[in-house]
Amino acid sequence: MIRAEHVSIELGGRRVVSGVDLEIPAGELLALVGPNGAGKSTLLAALAGERRPDSGRVLVGELEAGSYAPLELARTRSMLTQDNAVSFPFLVAEIVEMGRSPWARTPRREDDEAAIASALERADVAHLVGRRFTELSGGERARVSLARVLAQDTGIVLLDEPTASLDLRHQEDVLRIARDLAEEGRVVVVVLHDLSLAGAYADRIALLEQGRLRALGAPVEVLTEELVAEVYGLRVEVLVHDGRPLVVPRR
Repeated sequence: MIRAEHVSIELGGRRVVSGVDLEIPAGELLALVGPNGAGKSTLLAALAGERRPDSGRVLVGELEAGSYAPLELARTRSMLTQDNAVSFPFLVAEIVEMGRSPWARTPRREDDEAAIASALERADVAHLVGRRFTELSGGERARVSLARVLAQDTGIVLLDEPTASLDLRHQEDVLRIARDLAEEGRVVVVVLHDLSLAGAYADRIALLEQGRLRALGAPVEVLTEELVAEVYGLRVEVLVHDGRPLVVPRR
């Protein structure tokens, strides 16, 4: 599991995450949502061990995230960031293969070929293996970056706005992949702006407002018309279908 215990983080003298307590067990898909500047990506970086909290702590398993050696952490969790930039014109096949680097010189290197092939297929980028990453569209780059994360094959998967540049079909594909990863017994945390996607696929939703955890619970408990309107400053209608909320702005 991952557990945040009263985590606070300051950036530039401003507190962007404030006193967050959160536990995500294996087998759960948690969606982090909230307005721009709510602290979602900063909190995700703390959960990943990429940013040390100014107060509080993050536990990955039974150990503090900061106590892991970088290679050990890379074998424990994988993370997709918002920035998919690559400075050199690597082939797509090479980018995805980079996900296997933490397992070099271990018995699990024997799984490289199968893990890479599975990742390429799941992310729908097998047809791009011969292309240069720098020649791809934004959506294609996002899917290749996701394939690299999938190839890493860790028990914890953290995805920061993985659907931001994707078309409708691939948005659904990415959330189905995240859902499948959770059902395989992994810890999965996804930062999303699309509340309806979060409502459709997440087991629980954590709603952040100005760095604080405003609400945590099942999608139908968190995505209410009153709470969404208050946090986002926008009147919405919430339609519930098969127990899942669909959030529609009132225009």
